[in-house]
Amino acid sequence: MLCRGELVVKLPRARVDELVAAGAAMRFEPRRDGRLMKEWATLPEEQNHNWEPLAREALQFVSVAT
Repeated sequence: MLCRGELVVKLPRARVDELVAAGAAMRFEPRRDGRLMKEWATLPEEQNHNWEPLAREALQFVSVAT
């Protein structure tokens, strides 16, 4: 989904940790009150070249999880 111009994806926590550590994403903070969602990442417009592969990865993750 898009939120404030950024792609928001649900991925395994370890994968989100990896993306954040690499500087490719940030943890999703929906209310902007300091509460970060551990399995959700936001990818800024500058990372739009990564949007499609990460969206596919997220789709696979949620398909298996449900």
